[in-house]
Amino acid sequence: MTVPSEMKALLLVGDGYTRTPSGSVLEAMEPYLEPGSIAVPTPGPSQVLIKVSLASINPSDVAFVKGQYGQPRAKGQPAGFEGVGIVVASGDEPYPKSLIGKRVAFATGVTNWGSWADYAVAEAAACIPLLDTVRDEDGAAMIVNPLTALAMFDIVKEEGEKAFVMTAGASQLCKLIIGLASEEGFRPIVTVRRDDQIAALNALGAAHVLNERAPDFKAALREVMKAEQPRIFLDAVTGPLASAIFNVMPKRSRWIIYGRLDPEATVIREPGQLIFQHKHIEGFWLSEWMRQFRDRRGPAILEAQKRFSDGRWSTDVTAVVPLAEAMARLPAELAKPNGKVFIRP
Repeated sequence: MTVPSEMKALLLVGDGYTRTPSGSVLEAMEPYLEPGSIAVPTPGPSQVLIKVSLASINPSDVAFVKGQYGQPRAKGQPAGFEGVGIVVASGDEPYPKSLIGKRVAFATGVTNWGSWADYAVAEAAACIPLLDTVRDEDGAAMIVNPLTALAMFDIVKEEGEKAFVMTAGASQLCKLIIGLASEEGFRPIVTVRRDDQIAALNALGAAHVLNERAPDFKAALREVMKAEQPRIFLDAVTGPLASAIFNVMPKRSRWIIYGRLDPEATVIREPGQLIFQHKHIEGFWLSEWMRQFRDRRGPAILEAQKRFSDGRWSTDVTAVVPLAEAMARLPAELAKPNGKVFIRP
């Protein structure tokens, strides 16, 4: 394949980190991104160049373009952490060369050549050759959510308790975890913001779905916690909601934070519970998990592909937006509930 010298991309306007955090909603594109042309990158010795077929948009992407993620922006470089495409060139090392011509799911990591572009550079080690039975929509969302789901469900299983709690219950990630849990007899307790999300999550296997905006939410939460005694709390939201949940969880509970969808302050209502009830607060970052548990990465990747291939998992798609229309359409599409938004170059 002939590779052009230039490509279209959505380029970062900001550099480094923001000093004025503004929440998790991408309210507009212009303060953070601009369309442009940029030279097609050359892969380094351990890297590959990928012609992007479809790029995913995750909450971590929104946090990153707004300067609120744990990785600094590089002004003028393409955004986007994840996607699917065909490897068209590589560095000189043997493994990258072996990927040429293959369809791969990829994560851009720290390369600063994001997936919201015609081409992207990724470390060969961060690429997953895909089975033919995996759709592009699932391949483009293969790494961040599925591997996080498998990794965090491992934590739940290791703890030994059948019940556990999740916020942002209607997210793609939580749906994947609910599916895993229901197969193995676990009892997910999830929170949502709308009543019309409850039935679908119950059908997936959630044991309890609580609307955090319902007038009786706090009473229902206390009742469920008393009955189920969950000790793992997987939290994407933080803020007042997470504080309220953690406060009524039993002794030896673990609050595992992997996102911050709520920009409000997160208050520990009774710090004494960390001392006398042996409760713990910790974080989860997939990149760190992949570095620490290299032996689990391969089996998790194969398990995710099998689940997408046989239909146990499927990515809910809200919209596939052409790259040329992304500036005008993405904020409105991302505001819609219950599915993922993709960019197609």
